[in-house]
Amino acid sequence: MVARAMAADGAFMLDRTAPGTLAVSGALSFATATTALQMLGDALRAGDRSRLDLAGVRNCDSAGLACVLAVLAEARQRGQAVSLQNVPAGLRTLAQVSGVEALLA
Repeated sequence: MVARAMAADGAFMLDRTAPGTLAVSGALSFATATTALQMLGDALRAGDRSRLDLAGVRNCDSAGLACVLAVLAEARQRGQAVSLQNVPAGLRTLAQVSGVEALLA
């Protein structure tokens, strides 16, 4: 099944074409974090995805990092194991500086 969802401003997109994976692309930023959080949460609550592929994230700030961490925390609370793939260097650096890199594992 090919399924794509795009935020109204087109700056954030989810792609569900790969089995078990949500491919995130665009920006994870103050401008998109609320929409991204809602879209990612909705997609993961369906329960058929266990990976977030962040290879397509072109820009991420602290709000984007908070969004990713919130999505992972919500999934863990539901007992759903979600792993991250292709975490961009900028996001990993931001997590290191913030002291939360272990939460991305």
